[in-house]
Amino acid sequence: MILATKRLILREPRPDDLEPMFEVFSDPKAMRYWSTAPHETREVTKEVLDRRIARWQEAPLTFQITINDTYIGNCGNFQDNEVGFMLSPEYWRQGILTEAMTVVIPHLWNVTDHDHLMADADPNNAASCALLRKLGFHETHRAEKTFFINGIWSDSVYFALNRPTDLR
Repeated sequence: MILATKRLILREPRPDDLEPMFEVFSDPKAMRYWSTAPHETREVTKEVLDRRIARWQEAPLTFQITINDTYIGNCGNFQDNEVGFMLSPEYWRQGILTEAMTVVIPHLWNVTDHDHLMADADPNNAASCALLRKLGFHETHRAEKTFFINGIWSDSVYFALNRPTDLR
């Protein structure tokens, strides 16, 4: 399963994604609002990649975002009905995640029976919150102290996007 846009190919995770994934997952700027600390070793990133490769065999719902066949981020349905995304800071503010999620969300409606999609973000992550709203997600609630990473608590804001009525 491959999804394509004007600039992007969204594809399965592959072993050769390890080095570019490690570059992103070890970058404190990229990981500032992620649910784990930056990866200190390639082995940590390899564990994530191996899980994604295995999961892809069961359910191709989480995509590697690529430009010129090089990994620059990921997006999709990570667990249950929760969606998420991450992008190398080198590609921020170029509309890439909007472009990617605009093809991923209809794909998810077509291949899952989710009645809605959920997402969570750190309320301080204005870019992710704005992107979710732009994609049609609405805020459902907030919670304090949901992640404790490197000695710092983070809060969460939760969003939902209902399945379009014509797809029910």
